[in-house]
Amino acid sequence: MTQLPVYALNDAVPLPVPSPEFRRRLAQRRSAPAQSLTAPGPTDAELDEILLLGARTPDHGKLFPWRFVVLGPQSRAEIAERLAVLAEVRNKPAKDQAVLAKLTAAPITILVISTPIPDAKPIWEQELSAGAVCMNLEHAASGFGYSASWITDWYAYDAEGSALFGVKDGEKVAGFIHIGTLTEPPLERPRPEIATKVTRLP
Repeated sequence: MTQLPVYALNDAVPLPVPSPEFRRRLAQRRSAPAQSLTAPGPTDAELDEILLLGARTPDHGKLFPWRFVVLGPQSRAEIAERLAVLAEVRNKPAKDQAVLAKLTAAPITILVISTPIPDAKPIWEQELSAGAVCMNLEHAASGFGYSASWITDWYAYDAEGSALFGVKDGEKVAGFIHIGTLTEPPLERPRPEIATKVTRLP
C-alpha cells in the first residue's frame, strides 16, 4: 500500500494539480444500497487510512467537533437485536424492523458522531464539519475500490436507540458510513438540473 505523505504543523501542503481521474470519480460517485454491501471490506490498515483521510475536512476553529465509532459485524448484530425490541413499540414496527438489515449487511461501519463544542464556533458550522467528514469517508472508501452508503434511519434520532451506539447527551449521529463491496453496479438516481440550482452574480 502506498505510504501517505506526512505533514508537520506549518508544513506547506502541495497545491492541487489537474486530475481527470479524480474528476471522473466525482462524476460517478453513487451511494450504494446499504443492504447490498458484502465482503470484502477494508483491511485494518485500509480502515486506518480511510479514517485519516476522512478527518481532513473543513473545520472552523480547528475544533475537530466529531468522533468515530468503528462497528464490526458482531457489535452491529447485537445492537440490531436490541433495536428490534425498541422497534416493537414504535408507530411502524414492521418498517422499523426492516431497515435494520441495512445496519447489519456491510462488513464494516463507521459511525460519525457530531460533538459540537458550546460557546465556540456556531454549532451549525460544527455540525456541517461532521457532515463533511461523512462525505470524505465515502470518497476515501472509493479510493480503495469499495462502495459506501451514508445513512441514518430512525435509531439515529431515537434517544434509546442512539444510546446503544454510545451517543452521549449533546451529541448527534451525523451518519452511519457502511463500507463494503457490491456484486453489481448500482443504478443511477435522479440528479438536479444544475441550472435551476445556480444563481450567478457579477
